[in-house]
Amino acid sequence: MARVTFPFGPQHPVLPEPVQLILTCEDEKVVEVKPRIGYMHRGIEKGCELNPYKHNVFLCERICGICSFIHAEAYCEVIEKAMGIEVPPRAKYLRVFWAELSRMHSHLLWLGLFADGFGLESLFMQCWRARELVLDVLELTSGHRVIQSTCVVGGVRKDLDPDQIRTVREMLKQFKELYTPIFQVFQHDRTIKSRTWGKGILPKDVAWQLGAVGPTIRGSGWAFDARMDGYAAYGELGFEPVVEEGCDSYARMMVRAREVWQSWELVNLVLDRLPAGEINVPVEDNPKGEAIHRAEQPRGEVIYYCRGDGSPNLKRLKVRTPSFANLPTLLVMLPGCELADVPVITLSIDPCIACTER
Repeated sequence: MARVTFPFGPQHPVLPEPVQLILTCEDEKVVEVKPRIGYMHRGIEKGCELNPYKHNVFLCERICGICSFIHAEAYCEVIEKAMGIEVPPRAKYLRVFWAELSRMHSHLLWLGLFADGFGLESLFMQCWRARELVLDVLELTSGHRVIQSTCVVGGVRKDLDPDQIRTVREMLKQFKELYTPIFQVFQHDRTIKSRTWGKGILPKDVAWQLGAVGPTIRGSGWAFDARMDGYAAYGELGFEPVVEEGCDSYARMMVRAREVWQSWELVNLVLDRLPAGEINVPVEDNPKGEAIHRAEQPRGEVIYYCRGDGSPNLKRLKVRTPSFANLPTLLVMLPGCELADVPVITLSIDPCIACTER
């Protein structure tokens, strides 16, 4: 049978950001795929060597417009490791508070796009309506809906007062009422299962060999999550990762759908246990030496490395983002699938090209 090779992307309705897949098909079956990136490199790592290190918090959280807070948090934590700074307990809990709200709104955004990918427009709008409530909580507590700018080296720069905590609790109850029927649709709907069950198989051993991270590897049965390291306040909150065994698009979808509930519980737990005290410590010195830090983004593990020589500017900052680790899994998921399933399978790894190319 004759083979046809053609591009999928870099601009495509199901791709929020530019990435290209060179697909080779026999009739309607995909037999080969080659991802191609490099359409939006911004040079942020080099930019971080030119700024005073404290200013880089605001640059790093612009690596991604969706998981911005966790980029800022990971940057602050790697600098704090390099400088031996101990963050106050209240600041650690507040970092978990904003990180898990960021995870909720990122997963809800993705769930909406995923539903749109197989034509369920109403479900797409329901997901984004629930997401709006999470964004309202972020705006109430940080002043911003997506890029919070609350993290600083040494802690956080915003606190929660009793009135805000009371209001947030009420908004979280409203969110539970909104999200419960949405979750049930993703879990049980026959159309969704027909488009995701057995589609884009990533076997458990291959997921590990390819270095997959986040919901992509947890959907293949691995309990692999950087929050298990206990950074920030995760070690005091009894965190356990969400894992599915199906190894397909449905499993990866259900990891994210269940993680929305998990983040909702963690946010409530933070409000219950929020310790009193300072929210930051003064930082006067400059980083000297090197450090590395792992954090869990909505799409998986992000790694920050820094090296300083005692001057205000870093000598090197290196960031490895989760989508960079997950893109090779498409080489396994897509060959053998029907051409019509390519958009849904590609979306199932939640590719973030802004992060990947920095």
